[in-house]
Amino acid sequence: MPDKSTSSEVVASGASPSAEVAAEAVASAPARKIYPIVKYGDPILEKPTATVKTFDAELEQLAENMFASMYAAQGVGLAAPQIGLSLRLSVIDVTVGKNPEAKIVIANPEIIHAEGEVREEEGCLSIPGFRGYVMRPQFVTVRAQNVKGETFEIRGENLLARAFCHEIDHLNGVLFLQHLSMLKRDLIKRKIKKLKKQGEW
Repeated sequence: MPDKSTSSEVVASGASPSAEVAAEAVASAPARKIYPIVKYGDPILEKPTATVKTFDAELEQLAENMFASMYAAQGVGLAAPQIGLSLRLSVIDVTVGKNPEAKIVIANPEIIHAEGEVREEEGCLSIPGFRGYVMRPQFVTVRAQNVKGETFEIRGENLLARAFCHEIDHLNGVLFLQHLSMLKRDLIKRKIKKLKKQGEW
């Protein structure tokens, strides 16, 4: 799920640091892999994912790589199928990296409570350039596991609730397009088909 704000502040935060700072960062942190985002049309995006069963250092590294890939694409959420992995795993950060404490990893998540309704514009990193209004709950409670396999519950409202719903949809093989009217959905699909023919998708 992409970040709606593309302010200069967000762009500035992506500026390259000095060589010294960069070298220090490389020395202190493991290298992050930036995955290309899988685009609409790839069958993996419309298939339910497999349950995460192994919680180890490899999974922790994958989650960190997913955060790095999400930030590189200026997103607030990223699901494993969007990097080509059929795994019930998503990462979310509605602050787009501004608050390290806002990073959320959800493995094998399920929505256990939802209330209220909010219709807002939504987009998707796998369907770049296209947006549409989607009705989502205003509040949701999610039960999931963290990277260590520990079960927890978390409540989100507004944008966070929307991100939870959007990412869990991904894990179930559902894209935000399926929440749009048939007319709007067909229009987007036709435009994507045209972009594919032009080699721009």
